[in-house]
This record gives sequence, C-alpha cells and structure tokens, in this order.
Amino acid sequence: MSQYLFQQIVNGLSLGSLYALIAIGFSMIYGIVRLINFAHGDLVMIGAFASLAMVQTGLPWPLVAALVLLVGACAGMTIETMIFRPMRSATQVTGFIATLAVSVLIQNGALLLLSGQQRSFQFPAVMRQRVEIGGVSASMTDVTIIVMAVLLIAALLFIVYRTRLGTAMRATSENLLAAQLMGVPVNRTILAAFAIGSGLAAIAGLMWGGKFGQIHPLMGLAPGLKAFIACVIGGVGSISGALLGGYLLGMAEVLFVGLLPPEYASYRDSFVFLLLIVILLIKPSGLFVRHVEERA
Repeated sequence: MSQYLFQQIVNGLSLGSLYALIAIGFSMIYGIVRLINFAHGDLVMIGAFASLAMVQTGLPWPLVAALVLLVGACAGMTIETMIFRPMRSATQVTGFIATLAVSVLIQNGALLLLSGQQRSFQFPAVMRQRVEIGGVSASMTDVTIIVMAVLLIAALLFIVYRTRLGTAMRATSENLLAAQLMGVPVNRTILAAFAIGSGLAAIAGLMWGGKFGQIHPLMGLAPGLKAFIACVIGGVGSISGALLGGYLLGMAEVLFVGLLPPEYASYRDSFVFLLLIVILLIKPSGLFVRHVEERA
C-alpha cells in the first residue's frame, strides 16, 4: 500500500472516530426520549475550551482527558435537568425548537465570554511525531484518536449491553411508560444517557482541537451537523448505526477529497449532503437499521 493511500485511510478513520463519538450521543438521546438534540454539537466546543483551560493550568493530558469527560457529562446533565426534562411530555416539534434555542444560547454565551477569536490548540510535541507501521507512517495524533475512540466505544458498549444501567436504558428506549411501570428509574436512566453522550462529545472536542489545531466558540456547529448526518446514515436511534455511520462518513469525506483532483476539495460538504440524500432515497430508516424495534 502506498504511503499516500495509507495516510488517507488513517485520516478517514481518525475523522470517522470523531464523528462516531459525537453521533453516538445523538442516537442515545433520540433512542430514549425521541429528541433530536441540536445543542449536542456545542458540547464539542465546551469540551475543547475546557481542555484548553485545564492544559493552561499545567494539568497532565491524561488527567485533562478524564476531567473533560466529567465536564461534558455535567453539562449534559444540567441541560437535561433544567431544560429538556420539564418539557419531556411536549411534542417533538417543541423539543426540536428547544434544542435549537439551547444551541444558540450556548453559542452566544460562549461568544460573550470568550469572544469570537480563534485559539491555538496544540497537543504536546510527542503527539506531532509520526509512527512507522509496516513500511508506512501515520501521525501519532491520528493513531491516538483512533485508539482512544475504540476504547471509549468498547466501554460504552460494555455499559449498554453488560450492566444494569444499560438494561434500564434499553428498556426505556423500547417503551418509556412500560419501563417506568416495571420499576426502572426513568429519570435517572435518561440523565445517565445524557451524561454518557455528552461526555463522549466533550472528549471528541478535545481530540478535534488537537487534530485541527484551532478552536473557537462556533466550532461545534460543523461536527454536530456532520454527526447528525452520520446518525441518519446509520439509522437514528441505533448506537451501532451511529457508530458505523460516523466511520462511513469520515472515510467517504476524506477519500472524496484525497482521491479526486484538488479542485473538487471545496465541494466536500456538498458531497456529504448528496450522500445523505441518496441514502435517504434508498433506505430512509438508515443503512444499518433493519427494523425500528432494533433501536437501542
């Protein structure tokens, strides 16, 4: 395999890992409360700026990563408790508008607090080195992002399919009222889903900042939108669908730019939306959802 093709594949896996981590949160929340949370992308921004603030205090990077997960979880739980829980019985349209309002509030609050100026976000020097793998090389940053995403996704799948909390989450996603009647602590379960999904988005913000080198208060818009598209491609409400949709979108986006002539690079986002339209026309429920009942 040539170095160029290998690098494109690594780039695709790295970008797909970030989309997958964010998309999983979308799917978890929709799967349980049937809410498309458009404020979810802003948790990426919160994670990135929280990481920068902690790094500037001199905290070691592993501790920063752990604390960013916690910050994201706290932010998600705050949003769920203060805004989404009181309107849980409202229509989906009301919830949809509320998520847009929360997103705008977070973005404007960040602009007021941080200004619109871009900040430099650099991983330590060791992360900018390259790793030799079978005669080809990849950046340590991309390899770290891929490995961290795999570990986090494995931990998530363990929680969802091997713990009582995961059983409660799956029961609530199947039928919230029935789960409540069976004694499942629904409020606590939904809060946990928001915490886990938001924590993953926040850690994706840390990795997004390290990969692209700059962060700003509106940075959550693009990854949030792309992650939502990944959800739709895989099947909204399905964790495995969001996961596979994220990697598929990341690979497709990178290969579109990397393998076609440079003059097509500016049409990258157009390609993403065209891919979404084609998939919706062929399989409206998503590529990896066979039946609605399979949603977790």
